Amino acid sequence: MMSTPHVPSSRSAALGTAALGSAALGSAAAASAAAGTGADPGAGAASAFLTGAAGALPSRTVAVLEAIKHAILAGELKSGQALVETDLAEVLGVSKTPVREALKTLAGAGLVSVSPYKGAAVRVVDDEQARHVYDARLLLEPEALARAVTRGHDWRAAHAALARADLSADQAERSLANRGFHRELYAGCGNPLLIKMLDDLRDQTALVSAAAWRQELDWLSTPSWEHEADEHRAVLRAAEERDAERAAGLLRDHITSFVTRNFPEPQENQST
Repeated sequence: MMSTPHVPSSRSAALGTAALGSAALGSAAAASAAAGTGADPGAGAASAFLTGAAGALPSRTVAVLEAIKHAILAGELKSGQALVETDLAEVLGVSKTPVREALKTLAGAGLVSVSPYKGAAVRVVDDEQARHVYDARLLLEPEALARAVTRGHDWRAAHAALARADLSADQAERSLANRGFHRELYAGCGNPLLIKMLDDLRDQTALVSAAAWRQELDWLSTPSWEHEADEHRAVLRAAEERDAERAAGLLRDHITSFVTRNFPEPQENQST
């Protein structure tokens, strides 16, 4: 269990946000550690988020990775914010080594960018990049779902992921649960290469989702996630009814509506 010592106010200011305190990151690391022990199978499934990248890492590095990732997804670490190894190590109560390894893994997953001159920072997502990520998903995920339906996939894990999303305490937890749900939609497609491609896109999708949340300032009063949850249930219902065409169509509409709502095409592109 990692200690989370008190961080002086000047150090917290250097991290760029008061929300990123020892309690916030410490709780994320603790949750990750609990998931890793098998105390909660549902949480363990949700934490398997970065595409197998953490599998070969030491346990302390994995806990640090999960804590930083949680802070990015929760918006505590903002887009473009510098990730200084010494600052993060002090907040998390660890040496710089696990922080450095965690940042490398997060960079490989596309959540962090690394510059030889500026160091590591939370990756900046622009509208064009977001549309590219979702365009790739639109090409692959509905087809993978249709194949999973045709093959008679077991949808119990998808139901469990929806339940975790409904019980989520914050946006980061909901994102992890939703990623788990979407993975269950394509996990039974029968093509390991297609699954790997979609797994890689999940990490990019999480960063895009975090950027979208920060644009929705009124998410507490009119949370779009409730509408998205209804769409998830409709997709799953069609899948369970073994209607591959309808399930794929609903998923396609679900992905398209998110992009249209959050990252619309520029007007000049829409008119051509």
